[in-house]
Amino acid sequence: MDRLNLDDFSDLIERPDAGVRRDAEERRERLAVPAGALGRLDELADWLSAAQGAVPVRPVEHPKVVLFAADHGVASLGVSARPAGSAHELVRAVLEGESPVAVLARRLGAPVRIVDAALDCDPELLPEEVVRHRVRRGSGRIDVEDALTADEAEAALRLGMAVADEEADAGTDLVVLGDLSVGGTTVAATLIAALCGTDASVVTGRGGRPIDDLAWMRKCAAVRDALRRARPVLGDQLELLAAVGGADLAALTGFLLQCAVRRTPVILDGVVSAAAGLVAQRAAFRSPDWWLAGQASGEPAQAKALDRMALNPLLDHGVTVGEGTGALLALPLVQAAAALAAELPVRTVEETG
Repeated sequence: MDRLNLDDFSDLIERPDAGVRRDAEERRERLAVPAGALGRLDELADWLSAAQGAVPVRPVEHPKVVLFAADHGVASLGVSARPAGSAHELVRAVLEGESPVAVLARRLGAPVRIVDAALDCDPELLPEEVVRHRVRRGSGRIDVEDALTADEAEAALRLGMAVADEEADAGTDLVVLGDLSVGGTTVAATLIAALCGTDASVVTGRGGRPIDDLAWMRKCAAVRDALRRARPVLGDQLELLAAVGGADLAALTGFLLQCAVRRTPVILDGVVSAAAGLVAQRAAFRSPDWWLAGQASGEPAQAKALDRMALNPLLDHGVTVGEGTGALLALPLVQAAAALAAELPVRTVEETG
């Protein structure tokens, strides 16, 4: 098999149909509500119409929550409020319907798919459909060693691409994307700092379950040391993900790129999916046109990444739990925008004249 070249995605990914978007905007101006009265819902409907290539926009009827799960070696430094190697507990809570994302998904009728990219647990602890794609067990400590080998990074990217293809082939018309990880925000902050050219203290937040000051200082130090290892490989996205990423970040990157190829719109959740998006944008500059930012998580690295990708979060409710929860909260807004654009009556020529 030839080595994966992420730069090839630049030729494969097109922007959502601009002509369809203009038609959607023209139709919106003839709806029986004042122009601008629906605020950002108008913009959402136009974006979705362009992504679908359809006017009027079709309803979102088959959304899917996709969560990539992994443990990160850097968590052993005490940079997370959760114990290192405990991400499988997050997975189990979702599977048992006891996590926020599981409760919301059940209420909203959105199936949840969990993909084990690099959990640090015995595979027997979780169902086969979760663990069968695992690239490796855990990842290296990015402050002192590579997270992955080059072959593992490529395998994780291809895993994400394969999952995107499976969802597109299954008829998923909108993906709510998130992660289930321990140590993931430290890795995400490193990638974003490297790609945005900023220092560790600028991007380091306190995580989904806020950490104390001492843990935050340890996290800053880990990001600082990992940045020294990231900067020499900034020119190659695959090497960057291997050096300071992880199997979940690489899989998320491949997933986002292939979703853009397959014209599948995605709602991003927090800082981890934003970091993967930033790597994907470096490979294919048009890819962010296929994504929405579901929420502002409060992580400084996420804000910097979203600004670089020109994505404006739909919600800002102070939700820090992660796990796709904030992105899932945005799903009803997107569905409402589509319903209003499609079902509100259009004024006749006489009425508009």
